[in-house]
Amino acid sequence: MPLNIRDEDANRLAGELASRTRSTKTATVKRALRNELERLNQRVRALQDRVLARPSTGLEADKAFYDALNGHE
Repeated sequence: MPLNIRDEDANRLAGELASRTRSTKTATVKRALRNELERLNQRVRALQDRVLARPSTGLEADKAFYDALNGHE
């Protein structure tokens, strides 16, 4: 299904970037979306790496405690 964005500012920005990169608006938008997705993926990977780098406590989660926090007693 085609993407149809009817926003003058988005159209202007896509046109400006396309002009500067000597590309089409379609290729420019695709590249911008891919770049943003990759940037988000990198942020998630960095967070995952930080979490996985922490040593395990060896403790089991207390289900009743977490249920109580969420109002599920």
